[in-house]
Amino acid sequence: MPEWIVEEGIGERRALLMSGGTPIAAKVRWPGELYAGAEFDGKLVSKSGARGTAQHPSGREVLVDKLPRDASEGASYRFAITRAAMTERGRFKLAAARPAAHAGAQVQDRFEQGASVRKFPAGAWEDIWHAASSGEVEFPGGSLLFAVTPAMTLIDIDGSLSPRELALAAVPAIARWLPLFDLGGMIGIDFPTLQTRADRKAVDAALEEALRDFPHERTAMNGFGFVQIVARLEGPSLLDRFATSRVGMAARMALRRAEMVEGPGVTLLTVHPALKAKLKPEWCAELERRTARAVRIESDPGLAIEAATAQIVEHD
Repeated sequence: MPEWIVEEGIGERRALLMSGGTPIAAKVRWPGELYAGAEFDGKLVSKSGARGTAQHPSGREVLVDKLPRDASEGASYRFAITRAAMTERGRFKLAAARPAAHAGAQVQDRFEQGASVRKFPAGAWEDIWHAASSGEVEFPGGSLLFAVTPAMTLIDIDGSLSPRELALAAVPAIARWLPLFDLGGMIGIDFPTLQTRADRKAVDAALEEALRDFPHERTAMNGFGFVQIVARLEGPSLLDRFATSRVGMAARMALRRAEMVEGPGVTLLTVHPALKAKLKPEWCAELERRTARAVRIESDPGLAIEAATAQIVEHD
């Protein structure tokens, strides 16, 4: 049976669902985030009908809905987070919650379910991270191009095969990468335009089979090759995080690389100048504690944001 494993990173927690040594889903959580499924006692700040805002014990405001008619402003209630806060281009969306009694089935906390490991199998996290960073994954005969917009995540399909062959070849890759990128909400897939209804039905049937274990609703392919998927949105996907906090994602990966190198001496972490400014002192102190090595950070403007390097060097 597939099993969740959790790697306690510096500045983030990472979770992979593993099946036979292969990752089939991934999640990331950053410290302090109000994650889906978490409950809290908060004061109802404002109310308009069944909607309003509540104050989390941290002081942050949270959007709430499904409020009972007799809910009163100023009173305290038990709430459950249904969606983490989201940063989108040009705006910030507050976390969303409902009264715990009306929250329905609670989201399973994969980070609490998962077995803690010191590090993931070699390459497992790196492959997912680099794919999310580039927004592109290849499959036999073509590639998927992912783009995050305020309205939805768009998937464009490119390749040299015939339109029908390309569309069908893309289906397994789509089914694989939706959970690996932790995608939810509105997802649009732009398939090659297929001229016949039979070809469109064939792709619809292939999608239905490939996504049978991915909870969602889906439209049939229209005449222009477009399919829309709606899946439960619990928080920012890996693609969202790269779109809104690329430097933050790269800084955390730099720390991970530094933590994973082994040997006596000093950890030399070489990063782009933008990353050096992002590395918090407490993160570097935690890196030294975990590795029992001093850490030296140097910057190199010639490095790409994502291309931090770590190595062991001798003491000065």
